Amino acid sequence: MRYLLKISYDGSNYSGFQTQKGLHTIQEEIERAVSKVNNKDTHIVATGRTDKGVHAYSQYAHVDIDVDINEYKLKRALNSNLPDDIHIISTKIVPDNFHARYNVKSKEYRYYINLGEYNPIDRNYVFQYNYKLNVERMSEAIKYFVGKHDFRAFVTENKEKENCIRTITKASIMVDNNIVEIKFIGDGFLRYQVRNMVGYLIKVGEEKVSPETVIEVLESKDRTKSGKTAPPEGLYLYNVEYKEE
Repeated sequence: MRYLLKISYDGSNYSGFQTQKGLHTIQEEIERAVSKVNNKDTHIVATGRTDKGVHAYSQYAHVDIDVDINEYKLKRALNSNLPDDIHIISTKIVPDNFHARYNVKSKEYRYYINLGEYNPIDRNYVFQYNYKLNVERMSEAIKYFVGKHDFRAFVTENKEKENCIRTITKASIMVDNNIVEIKFIGDGFLRYQVRNMVGYLIKVGEEKVSPETVIEVLESKDRTKSGKTAPPEGLYLYNVEYKEE
């Protein structure tokens, strides 16, 4: 039976989602729990991977379970075998041809920046920038990311990616009590793409470049033009939408 797992996690203590030899990862912990329930080595297939220190409110993965177990009991069994910083929100039986990655319609990422006083409590969950930014200019700049573009200039290790064309359907910025929330929704995102876009928006907010230079950087397809990568701790995989079956 194939199940779709909805997963939330705090990525602070992990070397990213994807299994990596010799490193502690979220996938490794989930597969350990799944294998215990399924009475054999069992692998999951995730929506995608998140990097070291990145969090998720809503990550998904599918897994094939051979034992007879209902959705509720599977959720309880998995959570009882997972550490406290990883949680299975729900489990759902899906068709055998369902694929957690290929059936994705859209993903939503959110990034948080603290413009106020340094907060040690939130240091692993909000980027502690701790200075003022021109958020109005950033709000103008983020509009240029919306649409179908070749994002090669904002993708780390882009030489390995022949196709960097993605579509961002929505992008916005809001501020509440010195916390900036940056939101991107699109059909897919490449490695470090969101953090690189945020890094450039910060550069705009510092008034080092004008908002419309986003267009020039996109057209350049040159990673060196987009500047620094924003730190991982402010980034969350917030939501995933699937195509209708």
